[in-house]
Parts: sequence; C-alpha cells; structure tokens
Amino acid sequence: HRRNIAERLYRVTGAGIYADSVRVGRPVPISHPLLNANVAGSDSVVNAVFRGRIYWFWGDTNFPSYPLGNFHVPGATSLLPGQGGLDPDRGVALKYFRRPDGAAKETARMPGPGPTWINALTVLRDHDRERLFAVYVKVRRHLQIYERGLVEFDPEKERFRPVRTFPRDAPIHPAGHPFLHRVGGVEYVYFATPYPLVRVRADVAHFTNPDAYEAFTCQRPGQEGARPQVDHDDEGRIRYAWRKRVAPIRPKSQRQLQSERLIGTKDRLLQLRDIETGREVIAHSGSVYWNDYRRRWVMIAVESGGKASFLGEVWYAEADTPVGPWLFARKVVTHDRYSFYNPKQHPMFAKESGRFIYFEGTYSRTFSGNPAPTPRYDYNQIMYKLDLADDRLALPVPVYRLVRSGVETLRTGPGLTGIREIAFFAPDRPFAGAAAWAWSEGGGNRRLRRVGNNEKALFYAVPPNATDPPKGTVPLYEFVHKDGRYVIYDTNPNRTGPDYRRSSDPICLVWSNPFAFPFDLSQ
Repeated sequence: HRRNIAERLYRVTGAGIYADSVRVGRPVPISHPLLNANVAGSDSVVNAVFRGRIYWFWGDTNFPSYPLGNFHVPGATSLLPGQGGLDPDRGVALKYFRRPDGAAKETARMPGPGPTWINALTVLRDHDRERLFAVYVKVRRHLQIYERGLVEFDPEKERFRPVRTFPRDAPIHPAGHPFLHRVGGVEYVYFATPYPLVRVRADVAHFTNPDAYEAFTCQRPGQEGARPQVDHDDEGRIRYAWRKRVAPIRPKSQRQLQSERLIGTKDRLLQLRDIETGREVIAHSGSVYWNDYRRRWVMIAVESGGKASFLGEVWYAEADTPVGPWLFARKVVTHDRYSFYNPKQHPMFAKESGRFIYFEGTYSRTFSGNPAPTPRYDYNQIMYKLDLADDRLALPVPVYRLVRSGVETLRTGPGLTGIREIAFFAPDRPFAGAAAWAWSEGGGNRRLRRVGNNEKALFYAVPPNATDPPKGTVPLYEFVHKDGRYVIYDTNPNRTGPDYRRSSDPICLVWSNPFAFPFDLSQ
C-alpha cells in the first residue's frame, strides 16, 4: 500500500538500475542497465531542453574505482518523449559525455581548488540560435562557496567555458532552477530556490550583467551595515516589489526583520504551512513551473528540518503568481531518516496538460543521521510521478475581493490582473465533505449561492455544521446592506457598518487570509 501521494518510478542514475531484470532475462528500457559511463552515484540534477534534446548535468559523481569520481559536472543528453525518447513512466535513456576510457567526463572544471558545481541552467535565444548558460560555484572546506560566476556550454566541445565572475558581495545572484515568464510585454528569467524571488530580463546582455538582476523584497536599497529600510504604501501597508541592489526576502532575513519589529506576522511574504496541521514549513530547495492543468504555478520543494527526515520531506504547493501567495502545502513524499534533497520538476515530461508531473531528487543518507545506506540507491537520482487530479491536492487558493462602483464581487485568480485584496482562501475543486459555492449576479442578486457539485463553482467550502472540520478553517459570514442590494463576505465577525447586518450564522467554513497586504497578480 503506497502511503506517499507521489509514486516512485525508478532510479535515473547509478549502478545496477536493472540488475535484477538482467539477471532473470527480463527486457529493460535502457541500453546500459548495469553501469553507464562508470557512474555509481550522482548528486543534484539540473536540466533543460536545448537544440531539440534534453541536456542533463549533475554535481559530484562517484565512480566504482580510484579516483573516486567526477567533481566537475558530468553531463548527458536524452531524446524528448515522442521524439525518440522513452516514455517518462519507463525511464530515461542517458547518453553521457565520455572520456576516452568511457567514463563520464568533466564538463565544467573551473580554475581553483575544490569541486565545481553548476545550477540555474538557462536557455536563451540570441538572434537565430539558442545558447545554454549556467551559474557555477567553486566550493571548498565545509561547503564554503568562494567564487561564483557564469559559464556557457559549447555543444561541439561538450564543455562549459567561463563567461564572467560575479562580485562576491553582490546582494543579488541567480541560483536554483529557472523558468521564463513574460510580464508587461517583457520576458524575464525567474530563478526558483525554491521561491522565484530573483529575476533578470531574458536576453544575453542582461543575463551576463550582475547589475541587471532584480529581487522581490519589501526592503529598500540602503547603505551597507545600515539598519534595513522597509517600504510601505500610502495606506501604511508593507509593500513588496522588484528592486535592484537589495537582496531578496528569505526565511532567515524575514525572521530578522520580524525580530527587529520592522514587519509583523501578517507582513511576512513567506508563510508556507502544512494544510493538515497548520504548522510552518521551511522550504529549503525545489523548483517552480507553470502548470496548464491547474492554471497556476506549481512548486515541488523539500523541507528543512522535517520530522521524519531532516531533509527528505517533499511538499506540493501552488500560487497565482511566481511570487505568491504561497500559503498551503501538502506533503507528497516522505523518507524515514533519509534525505531527498534538491527536487527538480521536469516540465518537458508533463502529461495531459500537466495533470501528471514528474520530478526527481537526490536520495542520500547525507544529513539524515542514518548509518545504513540503501545499496545502489544511495546518492542517486530517483524519479517520482504526481497526479494533480488527486483530491488530496485540493488546496485552498485565494478568493479575491473586487470592488467596482461600490459593489463587491468575489473571484479566483486565473485571468485576474492588477493589485487584489484576498478575502479568504478556499479550494477551487471538490474535496471530501465539501459543498460548492458560486457567485450569482443575475437579476440584481449579487451574492454567493450554494450549487450542485456538477455545476460551475467559484470555490468549495466546508458546511458550517461539520462535525470534524479541517484544521484552520474559520466561519465565513454574509453582511447585507439595509437596501438588500450590496453584500459583503468576511471571516471577521465584527466587520460591519451602520448600514450592514451580519448573518446570524456563518454560511460555510473557509480559511482566513493571513496576509496584511494585497498581491499584484500582474507579477
């Protein structure tokens, strides 16, 4: 019986992937089922579709011989599904870049002591050709990064060449897993770590210019060492925006701002929480991509400080914009005292318009405290499949309050633009024990009404008399104007005016909005 919502499929890297199948004479989907390019273990994948193929690169990689392996970025290619590549349900047929002896060769040895790692693998269109860039870091001692810069891949020589270094004290630098997104007619590269809070214009001139990068933050640029300055709008609310020359908001910097009383609890941008318990989830690393099936941005991220595993609990979340609101998450994979870090979605593998998504991560006992490694699997990449139609992934989404000519309406995010206030949160699809609600505007009757589950609904909510409602739900009240024409809905039972009358009982149970500021859905 599978307890994880996500389904484990296969190992992507390592030795003996299909050893048992070979032993008993069963067919296998890949041409090197026992040992491919001498790779016994690989850390942290990045990939991108470049010139019609998928290009894959990894971190430190073990060989079953001395010297221990490749610490300067092995790489490989594979064909796309439907274009000669395997169905992602079956496997990935990797064609490694090889040394003369057949082992996976180095593709990114940068000068200086210690390993070379890369991330932020980005494909940019430069006139009539594609170019493949990445961020490299040089590492020494205890994971200390002492140099950071940009490299470009040369497909003929099968290696990266240096482009430039980044200033060590630069407040903004790209990292993580990138994606392209157009805002106001301008295309940007966003970098998810896992929150996509750094971006740059998607052209070579801006990408290679450290001063061109922007960070999403509530802090204003200031002098080094000076007390942080937090931005507010005309109404005194915290204001987040894209800014240059200041670092993006992170869990650590957010805690620091709150400890210095520069922001309050409801001013925090990062408030990811477990939908089951309501506790905070500290997202450590992961990736974000647009999902057509959900019509939202989907995050797959690993938690830092998880209960069953310090760095092995994988979560699903979704948001209306790349920068949020990221609020509710559902655990989709758990590893008991084992790590599964740096999970990476593969959007090129998605099926049925994104209903089925695929992601992999590094399965390792590192950081886990487990003395017993899983033979062959340890320190390798494992692929998972997630069905987004699973009703356990019906997470509450923002329901926005729109006011036009004094009349209030409620809408959900897809298709909305501009700065919007969140009224409350509720799932936009059915879940166990839920009732469907729609917004009615016919005949001058502008209000919520309960509808059948087969009708088009605005959101789904818990009946007010539920005996065991989901944790964190609160009553939603209806406030009717004395003339009967205007209606307001709110989770605050005391929100009223002299001309409004509150319903004696709540109409349903929803999730309250913890953000004290509106969101710009044009981000």
